[in-house]
Amino acid sequence: MKARNTSRSRRRVLAALAVFLFALQAFAQNPPSPLTLQQVVDVARAKNPLLLEAERNLQGTKAQEIQAGLRQNPNFTFYGTNVTLPAEGASNPYAYSFQVSRLFERGDKRRWRIDAARATTEQSTAQLKDQERQTILNVKQAFTNMLIAKAALKLSQENLSDFQKQLNINRDRYEAGDIGKLDFERLDLQMAQFETDESNAELNLVQASDQLQTLMGYERPTTTFDIAGDVVPPPLSTTRADLEQKALTSRPDLQAAEAGVRAADATVKLAYANGTTDPTLEGEYDRSGTYNSAGFSISIPLRIFDRNQGNKLTTKFQAEASRFAVVAAKNQIVSDVDQAWAQYATSKVISDRYNGHYLDEAKDVLSIAQFAYKQGGLTLIDYLSALQDNRTTTQNALNAYSQTWMAIHQMSFAAGTEIVP
Repeated sequence: MKARNTSRSRRRVLAALAVFLFALQAFAQNPPSPLTLQQVVDVARAKNPLLLEAERNLQGTKAQEIQAGLRQNPNFTFYGTNVTLPAEGASNPYAYSFQVSRLFERGDKRRWRIDAARATTEQSTAQLKDQERQTILNVKQAFTNMLIAKAALKLSQENLSDFQKQLNINRDRYEAGDIGKLDFERLDLQMAQFETDESNAELNLVQASDQLQTLMGYERPTTTFDIAGDVVPPPLSTTRADLEQKALTSRPDLQAAEAGVRAADATVKLAYANGTTDPTLEGEYDRSGTYNSAGFSISIPLRIFDRNQGNKLTTKFQAEASRFAVVAAKNQIVSDVDQAWAQYATSKVISDRYNGHYLDEAKDVLSIAQFAYKQGGLTLIDYLSALQDNRTTTQNALNAYSQTWMAIHQMSFAAGTEIVP
């Protein structure tokens, strides 16, 4: 019986292992689909740990609205004296006293506390949106870096493959005595540069992928992660004036500054309210021996010296300062939009030059140089120069595309809204 149970357990383990290997093979054959920029941004919004931390902090700030609206608790006091003496026949019979008191706030303190707490919540909400805006910019930049790294790796692999073919052809020519040893070895030395380009491109892609996955909230980067997007940036149908108007309407840092003004104003009113007198009313029931009695008292602080003068003056200046923060935020918005627009305009002109002219020309020059060198109509130095020009031009084109995409992301960041190409 024991041997039979062992055999069954072994079959179960083997079956589970077979299912796991089948699933692993299916996963390898069908890797996850590449993510678009919008999908990457959505994942980052939902899983970025710094954003999740800020959201929890916001919930804690919002909870202060409840605390601000609480009313003063009443106080209950009970005490007894001479409790071991009889009710009659003693000069000081036992006595018990029950007292209930409560402070009553004046000056609408509760109202201004609630207003200040709500304004603080509005300010914290805008600050969270501003942090999200910064995080999304970082995600977009990391996405572009990975996209350009993918294109650079593909380009380096194609260049390496093409040059390998040319090197094989020239090896045959060298072995046939058509070219000298010096020419062949100088060509062979160029292979090191192409191999180095490929290795560096692979490293850049891994680093860019890890950075993007970290921003998306992945605990551990995976090699199966992939993205998809256009390397060549498209034109935008917007103007600088439109961007400025959108920024002044949508920028969360400006909204936070404006909410700060409302919070400061409410704090000023609360400071003045805290300077008013709050009476305390008390009701009392006493029993001494066989006698019952009741009483009451009113306690009113005499605010002769302390009328909260310092806090009133402090909050007044803080409210005035908060208005300058709004002016500074508006000025910064206009400056950010202008700088982002200038960066986009310049980088777009450069990328269009490569995409519309120089890339095709560099490929054409290299093709002619390869043919001419093969036919003996071009020196080795000229061929290597054409080869270097093509590599430099394609790399400069990728850099121009990257700069243009970065400028587009920066404009979205500066405008506080999504600029859809």
